[in-house]
Amino acid sequence: MKLLLAVAENAARWHETFAARLPEATIARWPDERPRDVDYAAVWKPDPEAFRRVEVRRAIFNLGAGVDGLLAVETLPPDVPIVRLEDAGMAAQMAEYAVLTVLREFRDADHYTRAHRAGHWSPQRPRDRRTFGIGVMGAGVLAQAVLAALQPFGFPLATWSRTPHALSGVESYAGTERLPSFLARSKMLICLLPSTAETRDLLDADALALLPSGAHIVNLGRGDLIVDTALIAALNRGHIAHATLDVFREEPLPPKHPFWHHSAITVTPHVSAVTRIGDAAAQVAAKIRALERGEMVTGVVDRAKGY
Repeated sequence: MKLLLAVAENAARWHETFAARLPEATIARWPDERPRDVDYAAVWKPDPEAFRRVEVRRAIFNLGAGVDGLLAVETLPPDVPIVRLEDAGMAAQMAEYAVLTVLREFRDADHYTRAHRAGHWSPQRPRDRRTFGIGVMGAGVLAQAVLAALQPFGFPLATWSRTPHALSGVESYAGTERLPSFLARSKMLICLLPSTAETRDLLDADALALLPSGAHIVNLGRGDLIVDTALIAALNRGHIAHATLDVFREEPLPPKHPFWHHSAITVTPHVSAVTRIGDAAAQVAAKIRALERGEMVTGVVDRAKGY
């Protein structure tokens, strides 16, 4: 079989890893090699010209969990199945990041850091975990890993998604009509939704106002889920106490963006869950072999839904 590898970063490492994981494939690395056609393509932030020059016959594998960037490529073949990564080492990383952020907030770690720097002995009253509701927006593989990691701490957990999901120990909310009640019980809101026509700007001023006073927002999904100006306004008036942001509408985040300089915002550079090249290549190789055997594979993207 023939595989086109079109990635914007770490191309040589990706090529070496795929060659080891899928030795039976003939691999062409864009733009150094430009075959007329291939059976499969493995891509991340691909050059749109690649799809003009190379016909992909069977499937396109997106080397990341989010497919919004790939779906926006105007030259993307309309009839070729797209397959996204499922976990590939990202779920554990996402769970680690979420647990770290939740516990920092629950145990007032930022307060004690500031007090230390100011030389103040400033003990805080312990919080009641029974009233510290955590809401996770999303119910996929990454969201489920986050929820499972948080369960041992005894927080009231809930998830919100397009359709209901039955998860042990987690209250399920689904659909737009249930969003207000979900937000109202979420003292800490963790966003793990993909970027779709339905989710863009979902957390606008009206939605943010439904959160409990003093809520904390953690965005690990996509930057366009939250309206930037609405978030800053909610922080400025104290309705939202803090926001931890790992994803942004424009990345890297521009140096003059107000998020960098707001005292109630923590910025990290899209590191909550980084694609592990070895795990990703192994997963794609296994799915290619399954397709070669005539089997179905999971992770096929519904273009209409955007994930």
